[in-house]
Amino acid sequence: MHIAKVLKKPGTHFSFEFFPPKTEAASNALFQSIKELATINPSYVSITYGAGGSTRELTRDLVMRLQRETHLTVVAHMTTVGATRDEIRRLLETYVENGIENVMALRGDPPKGQAGYEPPKDGFKYAAELVGFIKKHFPHLGIGVAGFPEGHPETPNRLKEMDYLKAKVDAGADYICTQLFFKNGDFYDFRDRCELAGIKVPIIAGIMPITSRRGMERISELALGARIPAKLLRAIMRAGNDESVEKVGIQWATQQVFDLFDRSVTGIHFYTLNRSKPTLKIYDALGVRPEDKSRLSSD
Repeated sequence: MHIAKVLKKPGTHFSFEFFPPKTEAASNALFQSIKELATINPSYVSITYGAGGSTRELTRDLVMRLQRETHLTVVAHMTTVGATRDEIRRLLETYVENGIENVMALRGDPPKGQAGYEPPKDGFKYAAELVGFIKKHFPHLGIGVAGFPEGHPETPNRLKEMDYLKAKVDAGADYICTQLFFKNGDFYDFRDRCELAGIKVPIIAGIMPITSRRGMERISELALGARIPAKLLRAIMRAGNDESVEKVGIQWATQQVFDLFDRSVTGIHFYTLNRSKPTLKIYDALGVRPEDKSRLSSD
């Protein structure tokens, strides 16, 4: 289903993000997680790219498998990094031919070892250009773009940052999904600034529970320096082991979701790191989990 139609349905929308597995064992574990999370009936799931477009084929394969073997609405990530316009067009054609209706259009992170982003020859410099290209050549596709409640690390000028986001929306984006954050005040301020900028598309809040100390470090790397509040950091430092850290992280994320839910956020997007347990615990605590009606097919 087109993402614009999905997000027009009443109520708070819940969605999950996965990354493509690199081994058969990891693939089996991922599909077990998806089966468990599918019982929640998410509005959609998204599949990421690796840094520098390093998992483009793996992303494509996972997107296609989910499309074939489940009834989930799938959003395929697509980045400008390391891809020409022709390569992007061919990938989009493959998705369209196989019934994929939605993509997440991102500039993407440069490969490891590369200091900054360098657009490929005959590629795109900005995500807004990618959005415009998709809208022109595949106008029926739903398009999501990224937002940064804590600010984009490469754009210290917050006014210009909002101009860039508005450019992506004006180019044809149907919704915004934010980078993860740990202070809801950052999200509410971001949402208010979007309104002031004339951005009217739905805004989805990105949440990732901390489940270990190593995971906390990984989150900071993935989110390009996400701010971890002192109160949360203090609680994690008091925790004696990773099991206790996970409890702290889930409790913190649960309180975030409670507050977002009460403040009528359009949707909440969980960065799962391919694990179902933390998200399921948050759902159980929230008390909005529906009956066990999996969207997975019986095949």
